[in-house]
This record gives sequence, C-alpha cells and structure tokens, in this order.
Amino acid sequence: MGQAPDVTDAPAENRYEARLEGALAGIAQYIRTSELIAFVHTEVETRYEGQGIGGALVKASLDEARAAGIAVLAVCPFYSGWIARHPEYQDLLYENKSRVSD
Repeated sequence: MGQAPDVTDAPAENRYEARLEGALAGIAQYIRTSELIAFVHTEVETRYEGQGIGGALVKASLDEARAAGIAVLAVCPFYSGWIARHPEYQDLLYENKSRVSD
C-alpha cells in the first residue's frame, strides 16, 4: 500500500469513508445501535483496489468499535474474512445470548 487513507466515520451516511488526497476511495456501510454495529457492505473504488483501502476501513472501524465498547456483527463477507485472518479482533464479534427456542 502506498499512502495510507484517511478513514472517518460519516454517521449521517451510516458508513465509514476512506479518502486518499480528498477523493473517496472506499466505504463500509453499517447499521448501528448503542450496543452493536453491523457492517453490511464494503466497497472500494476500482482505481483504488489492491491498495489496502478495504483493510484500512475494517481496522479503523473495528478500533473505534473497541474504544466505544460496542460489539460487531460482520454481515459483510469482507469484514468476516478480515476478522477471521486477524484473531486479535475476534473478541469484538457479537454473540447471541438468547435462550429462546421453538
């Protein structure tokens, strides 16, 4: 990866944004509550693919989730795959504690 992207939360858009020199390079869309953030879609602009933009989005957003003390639901395959390869983030994953059964 060349230059590191600037990753910021854009809560009005329900997404994290990665920018390089001001240009939108990628997004990670989410649904958020006070106790849980579900990452549902990640997209990197074609011209920025293969430059670590997706990984930067995941790492920054998971670091913020950890700091806020909220669990993560990795609906997006990119997120779930990234977390599977980085065990130091697996403790953030949401676990259903419901005892309800049919």
